[in-house]
Amino acid sequence: MRIDVDNVTKRFGALAAVSQVTLSIQEGELFTLLGPSGCGKSTLLRVIAGFFTPDEGEIRFDGQRMNDVPPNERGIGMVFQNFALWPHMTAAENIAYGLKLRKIGRAEITGRVESVLGKVKLAGLGDRYPGQLSGGQQQRIALARALVLNPKILLLDEPLSNLDAKVRVQVRQEIGKLQKELGITTIYVTHDQEEALTLSDRIAVINQGKLFQVGPPKALYERPANRFVADFIGINNLIDGTVSAVSTEERRLRVKTAVGELSALLDDGTLRTGDPCILCIRPENARVNEETTPERNTVKGRITFAAYLGNALRYDVELAPNVIFKVDIRDPWHHEVISTGSEVTVTFPATSTIAIKGET
Repeated sequence: MRIDVDNVTKRFGALAAVSQVTLSIQEGELFTLLGPSGCGKSTLLRVIAGFFTPDEGEIRFDGQRMNDVPPNERGIGMVFQNFALWPHMTAAENIAYGLKLRKIGRAEITGRVESVLGKVKLAGLGDRYPGQLSGGQQQRIALARALVLNPKILLLDEPLSNLDAKVRVQVRQEIGKLQKELGITTIYVTHDQEEALTLSDRIAVINQGKLFQVGPPKALYERPANRFVADFIGINNLIDGTVSAVSTEERRLRVKTAVGELSALLDDGTLRTGDPCILCIRPENARVNEETTPERNTVKGRITFAAYLGNALRYDVELAPNVIFKVDIRDPWHHEVISTGSEVTVTFPATSTIAIKGET
């Protein structure tokens, strides 16, 4: 089912929790609402679900206006952050609860519950109570309870935030695989950037109730549209500057910054000479004390901190007063650690240096 959110605003008193948001979610898509806590993403999900009525704008499912349609008539299944399982009911009884409210026959309920338990890899555990299940198993029961109703739309509100890191990775993989198998239109709310990048067909980045950018994970990571997206999704080095020259033939910009003049990729062509801009360089695209070439930007600096992350070694390099640049060494086993205070040369390719509009 296609979902259209058309210029939707939802206020609580003077606060606009959602402000003039417009987006379209395609049938069968796993679409993520991503943003920091309190940004309005869960409020928007509840507007789509029908728990809140928008103060302005429209919600449409397959072109049909849904503003005044109650949640139980929208064909949705919803999974909450806290699982919301009845502790006195078995897993099977929790899953069957919605079917009983719909007066479905006992034989059909049994068949549908067994089927969905198999889909979430919990076959044979239907007679256990929530207290006898792990957190990951409880979350699968909550997912099964939503899926057993055969919804046209699946809504998941921070469904993995109560799980530990390893279980969270496992369950999100299962959710992604199951969603693709079922082909159900799914909206997923999270503040976890890795979760969003891993699961989503497309992501909407939201902050302070406003929509900042929509796109596939690769586009948002590699081509952020503004400072907030560049800073929020993953780790990014942001260097303010002013465009000093533009070469359309070479698809390059020259940018004056506090650490010298740097080259950047000319992307959409909106930047002109004299425009303020922000250079974005991912730590994994930078190198320390490696051979310099004309294709790479080169800056001198001083190591101020080193952190071992397991799969990487991260250096903080001070390039200028108040300009700290992060560099990730992706093969720390074969890298001799550089001591704090050492003078180093940092290089990074112009083709991996993205320039976006700066604030005037």
